[in-house]
Amino acid sequence: MDVEALRLTLKQYDQEHLLKFWSCLTSKQRTMLYKELSDMDLEEVCNIYRECNQNSGEENEKLDELLQPIPSELHGGVSSSSPEKIADLRNIGLEKISEHKVAVLLLAGGQGTRLGVPYPKGMYDVGLPSHKTLYQLQGERILRLQLLAEEKTGKPCIIPWYIMTSEHTMDPTIEFFEKHNYFGLKKENFIIFEQDMLPCFTFDGKIILETPWKIATAPDGNGGLYRALRKQGIVEDMEKRGVMYIHVYCVDNILVKLADPVFIGYCVEKGANCGAKVVEKLFPTEAVGVVCKVDGKYQVVEYSEISLKTAQKRNPDGRLTFNAGSICNHFFTLDFLHTVIKSNNLKHHIAKKKIPYVNEEGEVVKPDKPNGIKLEKFVFDVFEFSSQFVVWEVLREDEFSPLKNADGAEKDTPTTARHALFSLHQRYVLSAGGKFVDEDGTTIPLIPSLSTTQKSSLSSTCKETGHGDDTDSQKYYQKYQGPVVCEISPLLSYDGEDLHELVSGKKFTPPLVLESTQEQKCQNGTKTPNLPFTV
Repeated sequence: MDVEALRLTLKQYDQEHLLKFWSCLTSKQRTMLYKELSDMDLEEVCNIYRECNQNSGEENEKLDELLQPIPSELHGGVSSSSPEKIADLRNIGLEKISEHKVAVLLLAGGQGTRLGVPYPKGMYDVGLPSHKTLYQLQGERILRLQLLAEEKTGKPCIIPWYIMTSEHTMDPTIEFFEKHNYFGLKKENFIIFEQDMLPCFTFDGKIILETPWKIATAPDGNGGLYRALRKQGIVEDMEKRGVMYIHVYCVDNILVKLADPVFIGYCVEKGANCGAKVVEKLFPTEAVGVVCKVDGKYQVVEYSEISLKTAQKRNPDGRLTFNAGSICNHFFTLDFLHTVIKSNNLKHHIAKKKIPYVNEEGEVVKPDKPNGIKLEKFVFDVFEFSSQFVVWEVLREDEFSPLKNADGAEKDTPTTARHALFSLHQRYVLSAGGKFVDEDGTTIPLIPSLSTTQKSSLSSTCKETGHGDDTDSQKYYQKYQGPVVCEISPLLSYDGEDLHELVSGKKFTPPLVLESTQEQKCQNGTKTPNLPFTV
């Protein structure tokens, strides 16, 4: 180890403090720190920090005068399309899937720290009756979609599953999938790769030490995808497999439709090389990025960068002008990815975070407020390079319920995710002709009834105002204040199809779990857990 040469290099970039505990380290610790610092491209990471600082002031400027909504001809959606059109788009997507031209790419670099667990978010069990994790739900949706494409076209097909992990999630993810036999998928169609890590900086540009012998690092954001695709030959692997269209999504959305054939079909029909699936913003100040045009280029603009006046703008039909809420659900062509990964024009963004660090005494400190920055790129930063961009709007209640926080938080918790899935599956059963009843045979309404307190309050209001009446439709069911517990296995139905024969004309008392026939058989030498009701 040439420590003096390393010390001179660190001094050149004003980072010599990284060796301040050198004399106190063991031989093993010195080897670890020396390797980490030697492997780091100090010039690159310090330049990234400087560029971020220079650009941060510009990024904080209000963009109101440059903002334009996505043109209506490029903004399609489920609500604005006829059932016949949806079916046509679905058939286009299924055809492409059957031709082995579609792959899915999962962004799974995040830990479950905010959920209170030390493992990858994809391994989290939100408390469904089946206890399936996010990874399992997604893997089974791929299996079901492959079968649907084969049934539609008569051609057996494969949807390769690419998973981008981070330093922290790579090994646990591999072990998890191996343990569960890839949930029925073939191992050769499961491609896992790792995104890069970048050092964390103090506000004045010093790289942070996490321990006396290790620097603090963090994944380079989901936009680090493009660098990883280039460095690890992923695009070349896609090309060898004949993939032409890639669906990219985040791990934490329990309702995500992997390789959604309708979304794929829409993008293909429009001749798009880049597309974003969005949901309508609930209200002007909702904390969600907006997909729009900025000075003629497609972008996602953070809600905090838009003035209240602009956020409140409405169209003649009453909808918000800037209403396309980003949900990290994207479509890319392989040709577009080829172009993007050859470019090095993506900017890093600053994220102020609470980063554990070592104080002057060599003790690890966990700060209670942001003390440094992480450098990140965003996956949607490539939108501006697309000249064939489209947006597909879906219903939030059907396709978007992220898992970000532990129970007790206001939103995006295991409970909200679980309830969103129950609600969706309840509607699948009702649409297929089934009914839910209580123990007395009384039909349970789709919209939950009011609690006793709410009912009493509403009744008083009705009497005072003369509006409404206390009818049987507002009957209070203590047991069904929350969503009806209803879970449909992805192996049985991808998005509500093929349920008619199973449920039409039948009445079910919750909880209801519908399984595929293969789930009724022995798995790994044991039977599947006994569930409340299976078909």
